[in-house]
Amino acid sequence: MGKIDSKADAIAGGIRSRLEHESGRKHVTGTAAYLDDMPEPRGTLHLYPCLSPHAHARIARLDLSRVEAAPGVRAVLTSADIPGTNDFSHGGLGDDRVFSDRLVEYAGQVVFVVVADSRAAARDAVALAEIDYQELPAILDVDAARAAGSLHEPPRVLRRGDSAAAIEAAPHRLSGRVSNGGQEHFYLESQIALAVPKEDGDIHLYSATQDPSAVQTIVARVLDQPANSVTVEVRRLGGGFGGKETVPSHFAAIAAVAARRTGRPVKIRLDRDDDMKITGKRHEMHTDFRVGFDGEGRVLGIEFDIHGACGNSLDQSIPVLNRAVFHADNCYYLEHFRATCHYWKTHTVSAVAFRGFGSPQGLLVVERVMDRIARHLGRDPLAVRQANFYGTATRNITPYGSEVGDNLLGRVVPALVASSDYHARRRQIAAFNAGSPVLKKGLALMPLKYGVGFGLNFLNQGGALLHLYADGSLHLNHGGVEMGQGLHTKVAQVVAEELQVDVARIRVSATTTEKVPNTVATAASSGTDINAAAARNAAGKIRARLVDFLCRDGSVPPEQIEFLPNRVRVGNQEIGFDDLAERAYMARVPLSATGSYKAPENDYDPVAMTGHPYRYYVYGAAVAEVTIDTLTGENAVDRVDILHDVGRSLNPALDFGQLEGGFVQGMGWMTTEELVWDAAGRLRTHAPSTYKIPACADRPREMRMAFLDNTGEIPDTVFHSKAIGEPPLCLALVVLSALADAVAQAIGPGDFAGLDAPATAENILLTLQRNRRAAA
Repeated sequence: MGKIDSKADAIAGGIRSRLEHESGRKHVTGTAAYLDDMPEPRGTLHLYPCLSPHAHARIARLDLSRVEAAPGVRAVLTSADIPGTNDFSHGGLGDDRVFSDRLVEYAGQVVFVVVADSRAAARDAVALAEIDYQELPAILDVDAARAAGSLHEPPRVLRRGDSAAAIEAAPHRLSGRVSNGGQEHFYLESQIALAVPKEDGDIHLYSATQDPSAVQTIVARVLDQPANSVTVEVRRLGGGFGGKETVPSHFAAIAAVAARRTGRPVKIRLDRDDDMKITGKRHEMHTDFRVGFDGEGRVLGIEFDIHGACGNSLDQSIPVLNRAVFHADNCYYLEHFRATCHYWKTHTVSAVAFRGFGSPQGLLVVERVMDRIARHLGRDPLAVRQANFYGTATRNITPYGSEVGDNLLGRVVPALVASSDYHARRRQIAAFNAGSPVLKKGLALMPLKYGVGFGLNFLNQGGALLHLYADGSLHLNHGGVEMGQGLHTKVAQVVAEELQVDVARIRVSATTTEKVPNTVATAASSGTDINAAAARNAAGKIRARLVDFLCRDGSVPPEQIEFLPNRVRVGNQEIGFDDLAERAYMARVPLSATGSYKAPENDYDPVAMTGHPYRYYVYGAAVAEVTIDTLTGENAVDRVDILHDVGRSLNPALDFGQLEGGFVQGMGWMTTEELVWDAAGRLRTHAPSTYKIPACADRPREMRMAFLDNTGEIPDTVFHSKAIGEPPLCLALVVLSALADAVAQAIGPGDFAGLDAPATAENILLTLQRNRRAAA
């Protein structure tokens, strides 16, 4: 537990402390135990999958006799071996099959798995399968899906005012398309699960998942067993980013079926290539827009047709595209607005949740439109953005009908403009570009309004379990998953603050469905909001019991009891927290409590896409300065300035880590991370050698980050903190605007065909060449 100072003026490690990550030292020394580091139970078997090489085909013949006879093979599993339902979809839609059965719908789909004494034996046996495929026509992109009418669901439309009439009446009009590629999650720990059979058919699953309860539910469904027979446990993830929200259920289900079949522990661990081939990515989207505006750049009417490449199954594409619509306004009042979501089915791996969950795609579209308007009018892009900002008393209702009641744009943007020397640097860059024929610089500022929370009410809930032991130490369990973001640290800090004890007293244990049931995914930037609130509720219950005990034991009223750092004042006397815990135990006071939390109700219609899907907004702004080489397209991010709103930070050290890491991850999506499929629908960028995430050298050469001194109106969250996980990634869209500004400087006056994401060196060079030819 460590040494506790019972006479200190403040607790060690409470809220607002820059406390290090509870596993930080383990991370950097390589001693943090991930699932693959766990000692394998005696007799553990290993799995290896057979993947379809075709994007769309029927299996005409499947002969596994040689596979079954291979050395070390204990079982070969196909869809026929599933006791329950051959489906791992989280919505129970039936379109995410554990095994492909006779129809494959993307290259990389699992056909069967081999269970063997070693992973090498299983892999070798897979190669012995004799499979005849009858290839079918494959739809591999949005344009092909549109031509074939291949939709998962009918389009959904959000409409306010008369956008068509407003556009036609506007003095200026533009139209075009904004496209973004997908993005690989590239978590350092690949997909992995270990299933251990227990008594009476029970299964204990160790799964690298962001959503243990969903894994429990889906595995139970696949096994045709009740949920109470399946336990799911996870200590930490080696990264998630949304890629371990729905996908891990697939591999946990396969391991569980194999464990039930063999009666032995079974482990599946994907290598990087297979992981990237099998698992989903961020949604690729192509948005066609029309916009009408006045001479100041103020938008009079705007229309978006958002075409999402959803892949072969629906997964969470509907809420992802909905969220893109809800962020297609960003910080701008768009009076006459129409957005239509198109959910296209393609014969590619299903697109899944990714940090931001559709928000970055929606933000990208409106930010690029603002850039195009500024370019068309010859105005500073910042001035165009400011002309469209939401107001406070008026012009403050979103297209989906929610009031922007906590607008901080008037504080954030002017402060960043001043601290970044935005206007002076634009003049300096103009002078540099005038004298530099090859290297060109660009500068951009992007504001951000980000909605926090799950749209569906049932997801906005958290649970916790807290034990106070007789020696004064505490054991905490909650429904959130630690995946490097520091969630366990923050939740422990909240409990420490509530009980006024040093955080060293608190041990946070692995998340498990045995201790906290019916949890929700650690996602939507809500992990701290809901789980820390639940833990605070549990701590509050124990505190109330201790107060009641002290009132009876000391014959004092509650107002004469005060919790001080590691001690409690009772009347005019003080008692150490350790002594209090022991005395309460001896008096048979219950020292264990469950905690729960449910956020206020959302008034939200997901079909009409109207209402109030978010509890509050987070605000921020970023300035990026870049340089491009016009001969090669090579580029560098020279400087980034960020001012971000986190409310009153629970832990500034962790929050700065999220701010920097999220920005760099988003910058990678905007610049270097390119997914490439060949004409047969096979992913060709399935390893670090061909898929480039940002390296240390790619980090902006200068990063100046600060949090807004937010002392104004703050939502009633945990100690008035705000979410931090996803918004920083969205701020990185400013890099694309800056690169487009540099390209514009190279091309010269007038509008130009937009620069899409990712803005790789090749994409920048091709954009320059294309527009120079058009101008010639």
